Amino acid sequence: MIPSAARVSPFTLTERVQKVPPSGIRKFFDIAATMPEVISLGIGEPDFVTPAAILDAGRRSLDRGQTGYTSNSGLIELRQAVSDHLQRLYGVRYDPETEILITVGVSEALHVAALSLIETGDEVLIPQPCYVAYPAVVDFAGGRAVPVPTFAAQQFQVDRADLEQARTSRTKGMLIGYPNNPTGAVMDREHLLEVAAFAEEHDLWVFSDEIYDQLVYGVKHTCFAGLPGMRERTLLLGGFSKDYAMTGWRVGYACGPAEVIAGLRKVHQYIIMSAPTAGQHAAVAALTDPAAAAAVAHMVAAYDERRRCIVDGLNAIGLPTFEPRGAFYAFPDIRPTGLDGDTFSTRLLYEHKVAAVPGEAFGEAGRGYLRCSYATSLERIQEALARIRRFVEGL
Repeated sequence: MIPSAARVSPFTLTERVQKVPPSGIRKFFDIAATMPEVISLGIGEPDFVTPAAILDAGRRSLDRGQTGYTSNSGLIELRQAVSDHLQRLYGVRYDPETEILITVGVSEALHVAALSLIETGDEVLIPQPCYVAYPAVVDFAGGRAVPVPTFAAQQFQVDRADLEQARTSRTKGMLIGYPNNPTGAVMDREHLLEVAAFAEEHDLWVFSDEIYDQLVYGVKHTCFAGLPGMRERTLLLGGFSKDYAMTGWRVGYACGPAEVIAGLRKVHQYIIMSAPTAGQHAAVAALTDPAAAAAVAHMVAAYDERRRCIVDGLNAIGLPTFEPRGAFYAFPDIRPTGLDGDTFSTRLLYEHKVAAVPGEAFGEAGRGYLRCSYATSLERIQEALARIRRFVEGL
């Protein structure tokens, strides 16, 4: 027998896995979870319980014994509800039989999309700051994520000129996410039309992650697939985690041309089989029960109140914060303190017990900023602001 100290593992992680860094969000969440009395502004998860009408639908499905697999594509009732929902809100209709795939959240939708459409060496343009998973899914698929910086002075809306500068002969598509995590930015229709014209001119496909589509404040969300000529070159990704406070139910969807969805379904068949059955039944209620719609409106009003509180508070502290118009994140500029994001976040956590995520976790364009989630109670936000003020004034 070979002594344990002399054993050499036969496993070698692939280069593509080794080069992807661990999530910068999880780092601070994991530290904060071990510390008492921490106020977390770090995790993008609603603090609301899933609305009662949705809970009841999931519970009834379990009581009926509906605990087996569904179709690989998902419950036809849910696909029909998604189709009706998108038609009602955005005037975009997808065939529930062939153009909609129910996934395990948008996270799975992103991965199966990348595996289905990105060849080795393909370049994908990604406006940054962006959700931490966007570059990773491109890298895991063998592609190359190309960051396109956005700036507070432009409300973090991606500019066509910057897209043109980043494009090369290897560029195959774009991955955009608005309303944006981490900035809270919302792209207006005028800017989206410029992005659409860029995609059409260069024959690019677009992954449009619209998971926060209903969490907007004083503006209207524009569905990218609803823009002229974009339905056939867009893979629309959405889900229930954020809008409906259903993070743990793990239900999302991908909508697109039938031949594209067929490819995603093939990958989905082999790695997932089907999204959680009870979650799918609950999601049907989320889209069809008027009580669920009323609950969403209540949550949006609460987020809006918190949004105004945290933005005003951060600006008063001396951390310039542009007004986020979607999602539930504020993105203050911490450069006036002279600290980098990692130092600021670490000291704020250990010295004042407030957890937030340094902006560089969301790409180089986020350096010098801090992501603060306001998906927590108004009272906790106010206490967090008081602690941040003490920290900044003590520097």
